[in-house]
Amino acid sequence: MNFFQHQDQARRNTIWLVALLVLAVASLVGITTLLAAGLMYYFQLGPDAGVAAYEPGTSVFALAARAMSWELFAYISLGVGAVVALGSAYKLIQLNRGGQAIAEAMGGRLLNLNTRDLDEKRVLNVVEEMAIASGTPVPPVYLIEDDSINAFAAGYQARDAVIGVTRGCVKLLTRDELQGVMAHEFSHVLHGDMRLNIRLVGILHGILVIGLLGYLLIRGAGYSSLASSRRSTSSASGLFFLGLALIVVGYAGTFFGNIIKAAVSRQREFLADASAVQFTRNPAGIGGALKKIGGHSYGSLLAAPAAAEFSHMYFGQGVTTALGSLMATHPPLPQRISRIDPRWDGEFPAVAAPPPEAGQRPEPETTSGFADTAVASASASASASASASASASASASAIEAIGNPSPAHVARAQTLLGEIPEDLLEAAHEPFAARALVYSLLLSEEAALREEQLQLLREQAHPGVQKLLETLAGRVGQLSASLRLPLLELTIPALKALSSTQYQVFKRNLVALIRADNKVELFEWALYRIVLNNTEASGPGSAHKNLAHTQPACRQLLSSLARIGHSDRQQALQAFERGAREMGLTQLTMLADEPIRLPDLDQALDQLRQLKPLQKPLLLKGLATCVTDDGTVTTAEAELFRAVADSLDCPVPPLLPDQALA
Repeated sequence: MNFFQHQDQARRNTIWLVALLVLAVASLVGITTLLAAGLMYYFQLGPDAGVAAYEPGTSVFALAARAMSWELFAYISLGVGAVVALGSAYKLIQLNRGGQAIAEAMGGRLLNLNTRDLDEKRVLNVVEEMAIASGTPVPPVYLIEDDSINAFAAGYQARDAVIGVTRGCVKLLTRDELQGVMAHEFSHVLHGDMRLNIRLVGILHGILVIGLLGYLLIRGAGYSSLASSRRSTSSASGLFFLGLALIVVGYAGTFFGNIIKAAVSRQREFLADASAVQFTRNPAGIGGALKKIGGHSYGSLLAAPAAAEFSHMYFGQGVTTALGSLMATHPPLPQRISRIDPRWDGEFPAVAAPPPEAGQRPEPETTSGFADTAVASASASASASASASASASASASAIEAIGNPSPAHVARAQTLLGEIPEDLLEAAHEPFAARALVYSLLLSEEAALREEQLQLLREQAHPGVQKLLETLAGRVGQLSASLRLPLLELTIPALKALSSTQYQVFKRNLVALIRADNKVELFEWALYRIVLNNTEASGPGSAHKNLAHTQPACRQLLSSLARIGHSDRQQALQAFERGAREMGLTQLTMLADEPIRLPDLDQALDQLRQLKPLQKPLLLKGLATCVTDDGTVTTAEAELFRAVADSLDCPVPPLLPDQALA
C-alpha cells in the first residue's frame, strides 16, 4: 500500500470510526431515555402506586412509552447529543495548537536546538535526519522528565507535528534504537494516524462529560436536600437518581469507547513497527528498543496525570489497564518483538545506559545499520544489501517514494546534513540567525539587485538579523544547490518560535526580496511556499474534490510551471499539453503570457489541497511530466516539485542520484 492509499484508507477509517462512535452515542441516548422514563414513571405515580399499577408481562419499552412523549424523547436526544458535542468541541479547542498542546499537557519541555547535552543533541540529530529523509518538516522535540522508555508523535498534520520523548528513551537507547523508535513515530506522521488520534481524544471526552454532568447533578441534589419541604426532598431524590444514571451511562460509554480506541490503536502499532523496519532496514534498532522496554524496571509506563488521555499515541503501553489486553492500546511486547525478530529467545536484557556518544551525525560510509542487518550478518553482506537497497530506491520514482522513505533516503539525508558547515547548522537552530539564513538564500547573484535587496533589509529587518546576515550571506552563497533545501528545512523549528509580530515582519521581507526584480524565480517561489506551508497554522482541508472539480487551479499551476521551466513558448506549450494529458484533463488550455503572480499560485495550491488522496498522484504525475518534458531535471526544478508536493501534504524524500520524478 503506497502513501496515497494509506491516506485514503486513513480517511475511510476515520469515517467508519466516527460512524461507530455516533452509534455509541445513539445507544447512550437510548439508555438515557429508558432511565429517564423509569424515573418519571416512578415519581409520577409514586413508589407504591407504581408497583401496584405494574402489569405482569409489560415490557420496559411499554412502561417508557407511558411515562414520556416523543417530544420529551427528542429533548433528551438533543440534550445528550449536545453534551457530547460540546464536550468534544471543548477538548478539541484545548488541543487546537496540535502537537504542542499535547506535549505541554504531558509536561514536556521544548528542547533547545543548540543544546550541549549529548543525549539531547543525539535525539535532535536523529529527528532531523528522519525528517529530511522522509520529506516532512523538522518537528519540534519535547522532553518529558520520566524514567520510562517511551515516545510519541502528535499533531493534526505533519506541519504542526511534534515529537515527544521521555528521559529514559533519550538516556537508555543507543542511536540505532532511537532511530528505530523515531522511524516508528514518523510512520504515524506519514500515514495520517495523528489526526485520528486527536479526534478520538475529543469524542471520548465528550462521552465522559455525560458522567461528569451526572456527578454535578448529585452534588446539586445534596444541596437541595438541605431544604425541609417534601417537594424539595422529592426533587432532590429525582436529581440524585438522574445524576447516578448519567454517571453510569457516561462511564459505561467511556468504557466501550476506550475498547474501540484500543482496538484501533493496536492494529496501527503493528503497521508502524513494520514501516519502521522498512524505513531503516535495521530490525535490531526498533527490536532492541522494545526489548529494553521489557527489561527496564519502569517499562514504558508514564507517570504524567494526562498519560491515560493520550494512551493511544505512545510508542509503548503508557498506562496500566484493569482488563489487560482488552483495554491495552498496544499489542503485547513479546508479540511485537517476535514479528520483528522471529529468532528472539524470549529473554529481556538488563538495561543500562549505552556508552557516551559525541552526539555528532555518523559518517555516510558508516551507516551500514540501514542495510538489512538482521541479527548477525557479515559486514560484506550488509554492504551489499545496502547497495541493493539504494539501487532499488533510485529506480523508484520520486512520486512512488512519497510516504515510503528507504534506507537510501536516510543515508542521503545524512550525506546532505554532513556537507552543511557546522556554523550554518547552529545558525539554523536559532530564531535570529534562521531568519538571516532564509534571507541569504534569496539574495541575488547580480550585484546591483543584491545591493537593492540588502538596502531593503537594512530598512526593514531587525538590526540583530541584519548583522548576522552580513556574516552568513557569504557562507550561504558558497553552498551547492543541493544543500539549499535541506538548510531551509532545518530552519523551520526556529522560525516557528518567532512571535507573531516577528513573523509578520519576516514574511513581509520575504515577499519584498522576491519582488525586488519584478519577476518570480523558480527557487524563490519554492522557498516561499515551503516556509508558509510549515510555519502557518491551517486546517487539514476537506479532501473531497476530484481533478475535474479543480480545473482552473490545475490550469494556473501547470501554466506557471511550463513557463517557468521553459523559455521557449512552443516548448512550454508542449510541456503543458503533456502534463494535462497525464492528468486526464486534455481540454485544458495554457494561460496567456502574463507575469506570474504569487497570490494566483498560492490560491491554486490552496484549492488543490482539497483533492481526494487518490487524485493527488495524478496531479503530481502531470506536474512532473511538465517539468521533465525537456529531458532534464535541474536542482531548481526538483526543489519546485518538492515545494508543490509539500503544499499538497505529500512529503517527497530527497531525490537520489539519477532518480526520476515520475
